[in-house]
Amino acid sequence: MFDYETLKFIWWILIGALFVGFIVTDGFDFGVGALLPIVAKTDEERRIAINTVGATWEGNQVWLITAGGALFAAWPLIYAASFSVLYIPLMLVLFALFFRPVGFDYRSKLSNPQWRQAWDYALCFSGVLPAILFGVAVGNLFIGLPFQFDDNMMVSYTGRFFDLLNPFALFCGVVSLSMIVLHGASYLHLRADGKVAERARIVAMITGLSTATLFAMGGFFVAQLKGYHINHIPDVNSTLTPLMKTVDRSQGSWLGFLNVYPVLWLVPLTGVLGALFSSLAAWKKWTGFAFISSAKTSAAIVATAGIALFPFVLPSSSHPQSSLTIWDATSSYLTLEIMFWVVVIFLPIVLSYTTWVYHVMRGKVSEETIRDNQHSLY
Repeated sequence: MFDYETLKFIWWILIGALFVGFIVTDGFDFGVGALLPIVAKTDEERRIAINTVGATWEGNQVWLITAGGALFAAWPLIYAASFSVLYIPLMLVLFALFFRPVGFDYRSKLSNPQWRQAWDYALCFSGVLPAILFGVAVGNLFIGLPFQFDDNMMVSYTGRFFDLLNPFALFCGVVSLSMIVLHGASYLHLRADGKVAERARIVAMITGLSTATLFAMGGFFVAQLKGYHINHIPDVNSTLTPLMKTVDRSQGSWLGFLNVYPVLWLVPLTGVLGALFSSLAAWKKWTGFAFISSAKTSAAIVATAGIALFPFVLPSSSHPQSSLTIWDATSSYLTLEIMFWVVVIFLPIVLSYTTWVYHVMRGKVSEETIRDNQHSLY
């Protein structure tokens, strides 16, 4: 039905959509966790905040698992190389995520204040650390990672963990944290009641402005970086290996795809305006509009990173020729085709089920809700 080149491009879109789905759905879960010490001062208020995401957080994490599975199946070289060069950050994210299920499930098992406070801080940690590390990882993609392939396609990594904590990557971590806190605050403003919602509204107003400012600054910084562009590559409609191309680096290259197709500038513009509208909507107490705007902001920021990097997915700073792109890091034609039809069949089912779940679980979580369901809620 599709040729190999088209399938490669389709899978770039599909994997990008999975990561967008993850950040839009699980992003506000992280944000709610990160905000626990700020928006909730009493045990009852913290239970309100936790139970706004209590019914859906597990399902939201499936987006991340599915994205990882899609990477393994569609982009095996990228999966292998990324888990080699970003091993420590990914393990730190994984360990932080461990606190989420045990934090949700065990926090209210005992009425001891110290016990519950410890799990509250654990949930906060599990929201803040992944948010920062996701941004750090993306920031390092724009700088490039020191890895290379040999003639046998064995990858070697020459960097150290602390090399990843460079100024630009840390800046991206701050952008990511601000974006996720904005999304979590907008969600709490929508779903919580009373003082929790009011405090979340103030946070949303502040982080909406900070996200828009930081994201715009990030675009300026990216324009100053040495980007990558393919100088020569064989027919992309065939099976390729990374070492079959030549890659050059020059300042401003990361904006090349956006400049070739100016309509794509609407994506980062949506990120900036969405954050500003979310702040404005929080000020006006338009809860639904504020949440939709923050969701658009999260989606646009992730999409902007993918578009700017295109067609690169994992650039190499030490050996640019080894950089992995959507053209030379994919599985076979048959694998991509089979997976495509699996997505066509099952994705509408997943989206329909997810929509139904959020429809059923809609409504405010208030102090009365917690008191009336003392033993059935988190």
